[in-house]
Amino acid sequence: MRAQRYLLAGTLTVIPIWITWVVFKFVFGQLSQVGTPWVKAMSAAVEGPAPSAAALLVHPWFQQAVAFFITLIGLYILGWLATRMAGRRILDLFDRLMHSIPMVQTVYGGTKKLLSALQQQPEEVQRVVLIEFPHPGMKTIGLVTRTLVDSASGQLLAAVYVPTTPNPTSGYLEVVPVESLVSTDWTLDEAMSFVISGGAVAPEKVRYYPETHGTKGSAPAPATEPSG
Repeated sequence: MRAQRYLLAGTLTVIPIWITWVVFKFVFGQLSQVGTPWVKAMSAAVEGPAPSAAALLVHPWFQQAVAFFITLIGLYILGWLATRMAGRRILDLFDRLMHSIPMVQTVYGGTKKLLSALQQQPEEVQRVVLIEFPHPGMKTIGLVTRTLVDSASGQLLAAVYVPTTPNPTSGYLEVVPVESLVSTDWTLDEAMSFVISGGAVAPEKVRYYPETHGTKGSAPAPATEPSG
């Protein structure tokens, strides 16, 4: 029994560490790929006057570390420019350039619109909702990005992004009737913590059933069989 208890405690301890490692490994890998070409260029530049320094730069661990910090500095400078008038003009020119390239404009423009949509609260519905997915009887966390109107019936629809666990950058896009959404009072941060942690980190309560089933989200009363 003691060995089983220790194994269970060890498993519960390593799960959050593993999830955190998976997320940060993904982010670090993406940043390192952006900065690695700059490190290789630095190595080639100092190879003549300082061959020992060039040899140090070509080590994979050093390349990743320097690339990571160079990328962070670049992001900081980009954020600083984005808050200045001249920087905003440069970014506007870059946006127009990206939108003028076929295919690229679809990916670039769609990504910007998604990020912008997640920063703004929809007018008709809550941001964080529950929807029936992947089939009736099961529900999952979804993020409403915008609302649509059915051209035939005039019914109000919602575009709902369903993030996956533990990597919320991949997911599904569902179009759901607004009346089928179950609104929650969770914030976006609470919803993302819930997804990334596999449900381990979450508020104590959530409305599972629509409001029509009860004033406080209670389950519908079981049907009674007719007498006789």
